[in-house]
This record gives sequence, structure tokens and C-alpha cells, in this order.
Amino acid sequence: MARIAIVGVGAIGSVIAALLQSTEQHELVLCTRRPLPRLDVETPGRSIHVHYTNITAPSQAQPVDWVIVATKTYDAPGTAVWIEHLCRQGAPVAVIQNGVEHRERFASYVPADRIVPVIIDCPAERRAPDSVHQRGPVELFIEADTLGRSFGMIFDGSGAQITLTADFLSAAWRKLCINSAGSISALLGKPAGVFQDEAIGRATLDVVRECAAVGRAVGAILDEDLPQKVLAQYRNFPVDSVNSLLADRLAGRPMETDARIGAIVRFGQQHSIPTPCNSLLLSLLEAI
Repeated sequence: MARIAIVGVGAIGSVIAALLQSTEQHELVLCTRRPLPRLDVETPGRSIHVHYTNITAPSQAQPVDWVIVATKTYDAPGTAVWIEHLCRQGAPVAVIQNGVEHRERFASYVPADRIVPVIIDCPAERRAPDSVHQRGPVELFIEADTLGRSFGMIFDGSGAQITLTADFLSAAWRKLCINSAGSISALLGKPAGVFQDEAIGRATLDVVRECAAVGRAVGAILDEDLPQKVLAQYRNFPVDSVNSLLADRLAGRPMETDARIGAIVRFGQQHSIPTPCNSLLLSLLEAI
């Protein structure tokens, strides 16, 4: 049994908690700003009531075996305060966030060799503060080093698909290509049904092509037909499906524009790859 703290109990953090609960092997500590007396996650197969200890201030935190960070990318400084207390005995930190800069984001707070970067593929939406709807299966992409393998093992028996990869760079940029398309939905303020429109489809292909070109310049291995695959994926989503960027905009929360579209533009500039579509999306979303 491991004692595992989750910092950031939004839709993804809640799904992670439910997966770990389903193993019936771990003690969970949920770190939240406000009290969370109950948490239920409706998965495709069943509803899971999560059992946990809830703490609402870093000063209440005791050392744990693992820390899982599932906060928004811009919350790194606030998350670091939790990490300081939870990792007093050297616990490793798994960072499950969007973007391609997992280690860079936490390099000031955690030794690089104690950070496990993780990409998650899971459609999930928060229905209420204590209720999350997981629309589909969960796949975790984890760097295939010793610490990454150890992290993957805590999900044994959970039903999550664990993919250990020696090429995490490509996995991260592949996910960023998917997320880049989601910025169109966020800008328009409309769920996935908007991608059925032919003009929107063409714009989506252009946005993803730019992201893939930048990823390849950085060193990622990405299929030539990835833009078409991404568009097909969005068109196969339920028409009312809401990605996290759109969910944040609709809720009036800050959006992860810098870690997602901003990263495409930044790395594009570094490698002299033009990103006019993503640059325009970034400007418009930041203006919002």
C-alpha cells in the first residue's frame, strides 16, 4: 500500500483518485483549497465513491510516498507550496498536465530526477464540486525509466491503460497536436459539434499541421496524417463534449493558453517554424 497525495482535484485529478480507489490498495490524500466532503466519479462501467483524507492547507500535509500533480499548468507556484510539505522525505512527483514542459515547469521546486512527466488521454468533465463524469477509458503515457515504471505500478488493477514509452517527447507533442485543435472550440465557445463544419475542419487541419511541424523540429516523431486523425477524433466525440480549455472559459477561469498554444508559438520561433494560425488563436484567446 502506498500513501498518495493528489494536488489538484479537478476532472482529471478526480479520475486519477477513482482509478487508485478502484485498486483498493492505497491511502489517498486529496489536497484542495476548499473542503471536499465527498467525491463521486461516474466511469463508463460504474460509479466510484472515493475514500480519502482531505486537507485544505499545505501546513496540514504529512510526508507521502507519491505526489500526483493534476493542477492547471499556471498553478505551479501554488502547487510548489504543497510539494514542499508532502515531499519532506523525498517522495517523487508525477506531473499529469497539458503541454510539453512538465519538468521545466517544476524544475525550481523538485529535483529533475524525482519528476515523472505523464500525459493522460481521458475525456472527463466536472458536473459539480463533488461529481465528475468520465466519458471514456483512461490511458496514461509515462516515461519508461525506473521511476516511471514504479509510478505505473500503483495503477495495477485499476483498469487504466498504462503505456510506458521510451519516446515521451513524441507522446507529449502528439497530445499537444490534439489539444491545439481544442483551442478552436474554446475560441468559438462551442463544444465538439462545431468540428462537423467543413470550414472549421479546414482550419483545424491548418492548426494541427503547424503544431506537428514544430514538434518535428523539436525532435518528435509524428505521423504525416496526424492532422486528419485529430480532426476525425474530434468529429467522433459526442457533439456536446467540452475540452478543458473551453470548460475553463465557460466557467470564467484562466485558460492554459501559454502551456498549450503558447508553447507551439514559442518553440516555433526558436526553430524558425511559422505558426500564423496558432499565433492568431493565442492572441485572441489571451484577449478574451
